[in-house]
Amino acid sequence: MIQSDTRLQVMWNRLLAVVEEQGQALIRAAFSPIVRECGDISAGIFDAKGRMLAQAVTGTPGHINTMAEAVKTLCVRFAQSDMKPGDIYMTNDPWIASGHLNDFLLMMPVFYRDQVIGYTACTSHLVDLGGLGMGPEGSDIFDEGLLIPPCKLVSQGEVNALLLEIVKANSREPIANEGDIYALIACCEAGSDRLVQMMREFDISDLRALSDYIIETSRRGTLAAIAALPKGTWRHVLRVDGYDDEIELHAALTIADDHLLLDFDGTASCVGKGINVPLNYATAYSVFALRCIIGADIPNNAGSLDPFRVTGPKGCILNAQPPAPVAMRHTLGQMTPDLVYGCLSQALPDRVPAEGASCMYDLPLRHAPEATDQFALELVFNGGTGARPRIDGLSATAFPSGVWGSQIETTEAVAPVLFHRRELRQDSGGAGRFRGGLGQHIELSATKNQDLMLFLSVERIKNPASGRDGGLDGAPGRITVQPGNRHLPGKGEVRIRAGETLSFETPGGGGFGLPEHRSEDAILTDVQSGLVSHEQAQNLYRRQK
Repeated sequence: MIQSDTRLQVMWNRLLAVVEEQGQALIRAAFSPIVRECGDISAGIFDAKGRMLAQAVTGTPGHINTMAEAVKTLCVRFAQSDMKPGDIYMTNDPWIASGHLNDFLLMMPVFYRDQVIGYTACTSHLVDLGGLGMGPEGSDIFDEGLLIPPCKLVSQGEVNALLLEIVKANSREPIANEGDIYALIACCEAGSDRLVQMMREFDISDLRALSDYIIETSRRGTLAAIAALPKGTWRHVLRVDGYDDEIELHAALTIADDHLLLDFDGTASCVGKGINVPLNYATAYSVFALRCIIGADIPNNAGSLDPFRVTGPKGCILNAQPPAPVAMRHTLGQMTPDLVYGCLSQALPDRVPAEGASCMYDLPLRHAPEATDQFALELVFNGGTGARPRIDGLSATAFPSGVWGSQIETTEAVAPVLFHRRELRQDSGGAGRFRGGLGQHIELSATKNQDLMLFLSVERIKNPASGRDGGLDGAPGRITVQPGNRHLPGKGEVRIRAGETLSFETPGGGGFGLPEHRSEDAILTDVQSGLVSHEQAQNLYRRQK
């Protein structure tokens, strides 16, 4: 049957609805708060060639864009002729999936009329996979937990019980891990069921026509957006905190007629701690940042991703090679949008925001070794985004990760911690014609007479978010322990003793434009809302006579 463009567009819209339902199935069924409450997932549908056709809006670029390539890899690894209905494949290999061991990626072939017509896939974060856990202290990948190569998790509907027992035996949270794996399975099955239902309703026997339409339409739209850009190469260097020493990230962005090339040549080498980044993860966030500006209205799929290319020298910290430690790869991986925007702002100065907090304040906590009450918990909080060329930045907002902040009530219900404070951090947004978004001030302690172990790997302690076009920098992050006002570094393992309170202040975003150009009404609203103090309003926004 020859499909009209109108009919294909209707089916495309329906496919986007299918993946949203698929993603929600994972969130509703998950055990771990970081999945259930924070949306640290991806879900997508792929054609029979392994090309991504649609992705759930809920999810992180680090999961979604790595999944787009991972399915292609698994399709090569496992012959389609050997696949059976009910089979599901999985891996957590950081260089195939999404950059570290804690993310499980599943892929399920979808059968219709006895043929594989496509695949569903999903990724989510498991809270604990053994080893040293979610922290930067590992010296190699073997320190960091259990690595599972590509394998069959479910065979014709039967779960591999031995594999599941191995995962549980290597975790401090075996029940949560088991529940999250079954949630991932349910996500794949939900996508498969709804995809087959859609095909029956539209009376189609395969996805070939729809797949070609989605990919070619998206690719043409993206190429048109690229064609409208100035051509050339722009370079930028971003200085980040690193572990022991500060690190330089280098990028050269080349805009050609039919593609964009991002090259990390010059970036610092890998370090001996787990902040190294596999290239698949660095690519995921870099391309996401570019797509937020270039062809932002075009859905994310194989066609719209195709013109973006990313490379970097093997062994640089944004192209880590096995067996480098990568547990906290998001720490620097989520800084790549600011690196990319430093290049792109030179070509498109009126379209690129100022730098933001960027790296989420991921705070893995677990029991001290001697504690009787054992738990593992991963909290996520966010800082402010950079101001945009025509509007203020967003406060306490997840960009670029998309991972929502941890919920206070849920956290207190599942772990022995008590929150004393959570509020916006006054004066943390960089001053400018448009103000940077504010960070947060959060305080917590243990509810019982026991110590907590904290595994820090955050950024913007030493190098705050820079303003753009005359805007001022945002406030740096700050982590202290009270009483005593003991300042903690941005990375490392820390013991929070019973009776102590952990205080962490997430960074603010940079401002955009000169502060003296901000309107009086905007300044007054900021002061009345408590976002800016009277003192800062007078000192930073005073008018030149």
